[in-house]
Amino acid sequence: MIKLKSTLLGLFVCAVFSVSSHAQTQNQINDKFRQLNEYLPTANSYRTASGAPGYAYWQQRADYKIDVTLDDDKQTITGKATIKYYNNSPDPLKYIWMQMDQNRFDPKTSMDKKSETMPKTTKGMTMESFRKYVDERTFDGGFKVTSLTDSNGSDLKNVVVGSMMRIDLPEPLAAGAITEFNISWWYNIPDAKKYKLSRQGYEFFPRDENRIYEIAQWYPRVTAYSDYEGWHNKEYQGSGEFTLEFGDYDVAITAPSDHIVAATGELQNSADVLTQDQRDRLIEARTASVPVFIVTPKEAVENEKSHSTQMKTWRFKADNVRDFAFASSRKFIWDAMGYYMSENGETVMAMSFYPMAGEPLWSDISTHAVRHTLNVYNKYALTYPYPVAISVNGPIGGMEYPMISFNGARPTTHEDGTRTYSRRTKHGLIGVIIHEVGHNYYPMIINSDERQWTWMDEGMNTFVQNLAHQEWKDDYPLGRIDPRNITGYMTSTNQVPIMSNAESVIQKGNNAYAKPATAFNILRESIMGHELFDFAFREYAQRWKFKRPTPADFFRTMEDASGVDLDWFWRGWFYTTDHVDISLDNVRHFTIDTKDPEIEEAFKRKQEMEKRTHPSYFSNDDLPKRVDEFPGIKDFYNDHDEFTVTNKQRNEYNKLIAELEPWQIDMLKDDSNIYLLDFTNIGGLLMPLYLEIVYTDGSIEEKRYPAEIWKQDYNQVTKMIVTDKEIASVVLDPKYETADTDMFNNFFPRRILESRFDLVKEKANQARDMLKENQEKPKSLDDYKKEKQKEDDKNKKLSEENFKKLLDEYK
Repeated sequence: MIKLKSTLLGLFVCAVFSVSSHAQTQNQINDKFRQLNEYLPTANSYRTASGAPGYAYWQQRADYKIDVTLDDDKQTITGKATIKYYNNSPDPLKYIWMQMDQNRFDPKTSMDKKSETMPKTTKGMTMESFRKYVDERTFDGGFKVTSLTDSNGSDLKNVVVGSMMRIDLPEPLAAGAITEFNISWWYNIPDAKKYKLSRQGYEFFPRDENRIYEIAQWYPRVTAYSDYEGWHNKEYQGSGEFTLEFGDYDVAITAPSDHIVAATGELQNSADVLTQDQRDRLIEARTASVPVFIVTPKEAVENEKSHSTQMKTWRFKADNVRDFAFASSRKFIWDAMGYYMSENGETVMAMSFYPMAGEPLWSDISTHAVRHTLNVYNKYALTYPYPVAISVNGPIGGMEYPMISFNGARPTTHEDGTRTYSRRTKHGLIGVIIHEVGHNYYPMIINSDERQWTWMDEGMNTFVQNLAHQEWKDDYPLGRIDPRNITGYMTSTNQVPIMSNAESVIQKGNNAYAKPATAFNILRESIMGHELFDFAFREYAQRWKFKRPTPADFFRTMEDASGVDLDWFWRGWFYTTDHVDISLDNVRHFTIDTKDPEIEEAFKRKQEMEKRTHPSYFSNDDLPKRVDEFPGIKDFYNDHDEFTVTNKQRNEYNKLIAELEPWQIDMLKDDSNIYLLDFTNIGGLLMPLYLEIVYTDGSIEEKRYPAEIWKQDYNQVTKMIVTDKEIASVVLDPKYETADTDMFNNFFPRRILESRFDLVKEKANQARDMLKENQEKPKSLDDYKKEKQKEDDKNKKLSEENFKKLLDEYK
């Protein structure tokens, strides 16, 4: 075996030089381990090669003072704002670009509507979908700007380009200078249920003729201007969200006097808008261990009935935020509890606003989920810097803004008025609240560009969200960070790399949420380990809080803070659509060639005899043999087979032993088992090799080899294992850590994988019986209307009884 090893080693060395030489000419651009230099921008004084902000880092700022009125009868927003813009860049600015995102709902100017296409296979759609399609093209949406002036009251020239508006300044705004301007506008609030990706709007409740308003993208906002892109003037098309500047907000919201308003920031005039009892409850909630009703269910029901024509103004202030949103309704129940943060001695008010339709789930879950989010995210990212964190139930399924989030999950209301919810609904509510409140960290504080790189907030947030799930209760489903759940997507043909622009992403949930979250989970659990990953991940948050990071800043920080080269990982997971499929092709067993002919020839004889399994070797044993009939034709070879040891072999062996050193003789006596494991990378994505080895004595051993095992050959590698035990079986990725898409080829020897064979009762293909159909008694339209009205009256009565019963339970 030593000779065999030496020969194999010589051949291997030659092969490596040959392959390497070939790779240098053919694969020099396809080096999966080369650094990401060609993808990442050159470091500069604004952004360093370590991933940290540079000494000359800058970013713009915009402060807003806004008065806004919500007209519940007309469903309109009317506002006026004074905006103070700080040019902290080194560049003089001749104009300022504004984001006019409500213009997405103007069919005449919307890039979203103009660029929308239908699948080639479309042959029809649901009535609801078609209604939305038509309504989106007839709705009178978009900002109507009524005034735009400078601080002196002079009109400012402007040009509207889709969902963007350029304000031409009278003279360039110098570096370090400040300008102030005023703008007035109004718009029609869209019905959120009629628009896909509306992210804001109202929900109408026919039973009491009330609405819940969730208002966002409601005012003209200054567009971001950065060191790496200048003006971020990519139009809003619905999928790519927002990139904004930080600033202070002073907002006065005028709404019907029986409305309850939730908003970004702290309420400044509680004495003007809340009763004394409600203010007392708010104080009590600050130190409560369970949520306290600020507006009780009974008070919410009374508000629903009033339909006041009077108005009331709520004033909010928010410091150092990048946006402002609010919700308003007379249907809101409001509960709250304080969350004391030992890190800085501050108390955050965790709060929830929801209608009776959210019960009995929301009062049990929502505010606890808000507080839980802050507790977990503070550990993995940064200490929450704001005074409130709010969850609102309304028409929007899930959307985030600074200090406030819109979360749509609620129980199912049945025709008789009773409400029930499934396990999926409960977990869905917990998950969406954690996710949307978690967005306060990514991107509301760690201010990445959502319109360019969706994964930088959605992927990171989904990852930490699932860490929060694990701290909610035992056995909480892993969901989107379980590597097994992403394998179907990673083998699909309908996908693009994670690093694609937000508007070009296909299968957004998988691409921007699940795949990056899974990647981070694999890094944390399997490649880097908790300590290194958590330190680097938090370092990124600390470096870039209240700043604007790019992917390069994240990639560089993770390597800089952990000391782990991850360029190969970012390249494969984020810049390609390769998938993980590594096959354990073969396990070859060797023992040491002792060179002793007595031992080796006996070994060869045994191997030869084991090969003789064909029936021909045994079926003719009883036949008479010629050499037995004529013994004289026998010679030396009849009594000695080809494995007989000769004197020459013995002499050669003795001569070899005489020439060897003692340690070399010991090696020949080594009875270790040598195994060569052959692997093929079918999917193209490089990953470490994690093995579970089961030995014949029943013991189990785990072996873990880094991704760098593929550095010489991305397609095939062979790993040698030397052990004093005999291997019975080997499993590659036994704990499903790497998102391997084909587990069948991970077993050696191959296993039979158990599943279910589904039997379906064959349906008879019956011909249409028109004669029987025609015998059916005819009914008029009025007949059906009367039947429906009778059923509706019955359900309304039951609904009112069950609603009263639910309300009594609160008492």
